[in-house]
Amino acid sequence: MGEIDPAFIQTPEHRPKLSIIEDEGIPVIDLSPLFDTSNKEPFENLVKQIGNACKEWGFFQVTNHGHPIEIRQKLEAAARKFFAQSKEEKDKVRRDAVKVMGYYDSEHTKNIKDWKEVFDYTVEEPTIMPASIDPHDKELIHWYNQWPEYPPEFREAFQDYSQHMENLALKLMELIALSLGLSPKRFHGFFKDQTSWIRLNYYPPCPSPDLVLGCGRHKDTGALTVLAQDNVSGLEVRRKSDAEWIRVKPTPDAYIINVGDIIQVWSNDAYESVEHRVILHPNQERLSYPYFLKPAHYTNVQPLEELINEQNPPKYKPYNWGKFHITRKRSNFMKLDVENIQIYHFKIN
Repeated sequence: MGEIDPAFIQTPEHRPKLSIIEDEGIPVIDLSPLFDTSNKEPFENLVKQIGNACKEWGFFQVTNHGHPIEIRQKLEAAARKFFAQSKEEKDKVRRDAVKVMGYYDSEHTKNIKDWKEVFDYTVEEPTIMPASIDPHDKELIHWYNQWPEYPPEFREAFQDYSQHMENLALKLMELIALSLGLSPKRFHGFFKDQTSWIRLNYYPPCPSPDLVLGCGRHKDTGALTVLAQDNVSGLEVRRKSDAEWIRVKPTPDAYIINVGDIIQVWSNDAYESVEHRVILHPNQERLSYPYFLKPAHYTNVQPLEELINEQNPPKYKPYNWGKFHITRKRSNFMKLDVENIQIYHFKIN
């Protein structure tokens, strides 16, 4: 990715600011009480910290999470080898409207202006999804992964990493459930036939980081995101209290967690999905790899019955996750004339 294409340039109100606020107040939470059940007080305090972070920020970092750092290092090494290949080699596993998993770069992807290269991998293979956005169409399709020939350890690294990420994400969902006053495994059933996936994000150096973004402002549509990144900063979170963009400073071996739209709906707005984006560097590349925890395609997402009553009625109409997801997915392969579907389209006035 060389010179800046005018199509990538952000409108003035969306451009990165040269002055930043770095890591001011974003919670860093020690998960070690998860692994020591002999002392009740630290665990109860952990649940409170998780609840406060979800409510006040929608983002937090976790340390002492029990995930072997070697698994993460193995994935990162394989990812760097893959992205260092020629464009011709990477294009052998390029995604399209039929093979929706695999490689793409933003220079040749419709409707996407982010300055990056990406490789997507679905955790459950195959992942079962609706065949169309038609609510009356019951036909299902299967999503499969595309695996590059090089590096040869790429597939194994992905599969090992995804297994550990699933375990960590479900532990965090238990803490979130407890913070909402629910039973710890209240959310587990939604992920029996999960549609979760992992993305490798490679952000090359950019000649004009003041004009373009590595990833534009957005909210995550799934339940929970577990993000790992290298030691180059770039992630910015929009602070709820004043809408300022806050740069998240990388914490060694930590994971960055954010609440997705589905938790916002399940919690009936008790916890809110928050906007975030990625800024670029003129002479540094950056690598990140989020795990997106997402429920089964047949899940009807709606406020949980335990969290609604006469004083707190449901704020959202139910929507089918599979239909919602493929409606958004099709925007990767065609230019839409209307805004893509969002959870606020199901908001009850």
